Amino acid sequence: MQNVLRRLNFDDVTSDDHEQLLTREWLVTNGLGGYASGTVAGVATRRYHGLLIAALPAPYGRTLMLAHLAERLRLNDNRVVDLGGEERIDDALNLYGADYLSEFRLENGLPIWSYRIGDVVVEKRIIMPHEQNTVFITYRLVEGNGPVRLKLMPSVHFRSHDDDVGTPPSGDFRLKVVNERFEITAGAEVPPLRMTVYGSRPAFTFERKTIPELVFRIERRRGYPSRGNLWSPGYFRFDLDRDHDVTLVASSELWDTVLALSPDEAFELEHERRRRILEAAPAAAQEGFGSELVLAADQFLIKPAGRADDAAFMHAAGEEVRTVIAGYHWFTDWGRDTMISLEGLTLATGRDSEARSILRTFGHYVCDGLIPNMFPERCSEGLYHTADASLWFFHALDRYLTATGDRATLQVLLPRMRDIVRHHLHGTRFGIGVDPRDGLLKQGQEGYQLTWMDAKVDDWVVTPRRGKAVEINALWYNALCLLMEWIADDEEGEVEYAALQKHAEQARDSFNARFWYEKEHHLYDVVDGENGDDWACRPNQIYALSLKYPVLDEQYWKPVVETVTERLLTPVGLRSLAPGHPQYKPIYSGDLRARDAAYHQGTVWAFLIGPFIDAWMRVHPEDGATARQFLEGFEAHLSEACIGTISEVFDAEAPYTARGCAAQAWSVAEVLRCWVRTHSPKDPADRGNPMNYRATAATGPRG
Repeated sequence: MQNVLRRLNFDDVTSDDHEQLLTREWLVTNGLGGYASGTVAGVATRRYHGLLIAALPAPYGRTLMLAHLAERLRLNDNRVVDLGGEERIDDALNLYGADYLSEFRLENGLPIWSYRIGDVVVEKRIIMPHEQNTVFITYRLVEGNGPVRLKLMPSVHFRSHDDDVGTPPSGDFRLKVVNERFEITAGAEVPPLRMTVYGSRPAFTFERKTIPELVFRIERRRGYPSRGNLWSPGYFRFDLDRDHDVTLVASSELWDTVLALSPDEAFELEHERRRRILEAAPAAAQEGFGSELVLAADQFLIKPAGRADDAAFMHAAGEEVRTVIAGYHWFTDWGRDTMISLEGLTLATGRDSEARSILRTFGHYVCDGLIPNMFPERCSEGLYHTADASLWFFHALDRYLTATGDRATLQVLLPRMRDIVRHHLHGTRFGIGVDPRDGLLKQGQEGYQLTWMDAKVDDWVVTPRRGKAVEINALWYNALCLLMEWIADDEEGEVEYAALQKHAEQARDSFNARFWYEKEHHLYDVVDGENGDDWACRPNQIYALSLKYPVLDEQYWKPVVETVTERLLTPVGLRSLAPGHPQYKPIYSGDLRARDAAYHQGTVWAFLIGPFIDAWMRVHPEDGATARQFLEGFEAHLSEACIGTISEVFDAEAPYTARGCAAQAWSVAEVLRCWVRTHSPKDPADRGNPMNYRATAATGPRG
């Protein structure tokens, strides 16, 4: 299988064109939630940028350790060239390597920089071995005469990746050196950073220093503290020639693990792992745009570090614990995001066993009829303040069963699914429960944001949506019908089935009587809310006809799709609120309050392209070609923002600037899922692939 490549040419870009280099980011992950990330320019612009952010057990969480690596080349003619860059208060912005950077590319999703200085070409590449808090940074002379003298100066800052950039370390930095083993500590609170090097004629010079007043421009733009210091123990020197690469290895692992792999072994094994991931994917996702999304999807599937109870439970069941990181850099695993993402990240990539592990992991945490909304950083217990994650659990399990036919997993989880429905019928936390008068699901509690539109600043809940929300009731009806489907063959469950059918019919009848907004030919967003019925035109209505069992009567399908297409559709997803509404915000920027005021008030969400395409194909079942065209904007986006992946949100109007998390799980998952779904297979045998399902009108498992 050929390597998957994405190339960006920078031959004509200079230090004066800094925006092209500072607004493009890269990301490498390790399958634990840890990562390395930065800008193509080598300048840290976020608190989350660094070469090793280790995923440590609670109470540490993800921790910045190796922050930066200053790189200097001395050529044979004694010219000295600095690569990378930095931004300081006193020296302003320095893009040392911009004039020499000729190309940046992803090779099987891994970053490679190519620098040309005259007839000398040096490449730098970064990998992280799977399920290790370790990074390999390798330099290679690919053209020109050597040796070239290479100087590397590592800088560190031990802090949570969420902490302000000016957070001081917990203690004084100390360096311990034994042969080629270098160990940096800063108090007893954080494990040491271990480093070793490979290369020709290595030498280390102890020259400790503080790098003061670095500026992190994105933190400044977002209204956070933006100045910080780093500490360096000194620098390494090497001879770099065509026969001898140079590699710096940094890790929080024990020395036996750090030294277990040579750079060549680590490189080959990681590429082989990625090739296997591609080979497991369906044909539609083994090349081109689809293959890039498969590799991007891999970044979000992790074994959570430090959740010992998860691991013990899953190991006892003969499974590996798995979960989904909702987004990089700052999200952890969220129940809602995980269930929405599960189909695209796992089933559309041929990773069925990981889907099973994720479902069983979350099934273990069902409490009072709810699955966790999120697991906070540095904690092992979840928070349950969500009205829809548990209902998305039904959808995710259904997609898994459709793809695998795994009845054993259904039997394990079925008691949990019944428990969820019982609690919703009788009422559970946060005001979540069915209104017996109309069978619709209501939710809401003062001070909480329970739907996916969950922005909150201090005590201000921006879009509380308390009442009977449109997508919550679409999911509720779908969950009732799915549970009916799963117990349909159970002779002892006839009474339960009849009761569920009655609840489903009542919810469906009430939904169609209450949610249609005739004046503008779309659905109300919330009925029986704090201020009555909310007529805002939002994307949430699309779920009323996109799910397996659509709650919306067929007569309304076409007008809803036409309204959403006209007012909400963009090249990179759906707006969260239609233009013309008094609360509409076209730009997502500024400090936290300004951003959250716009987060769900117009801002475009990439993941919503998934239910939109499902709804489109329900109305136009033979027009998969048009549905695929709705994905074209995302292919160009892979060369913007965080290269090779898809951002969380975008501005609501052209040029649809990427915002929010640089890499978002459900954005990648839903685009990939729809890419596979709209694939037109040449081989008739491929047409039976469950991922190429064609949506059908369904009113319930027994009609």
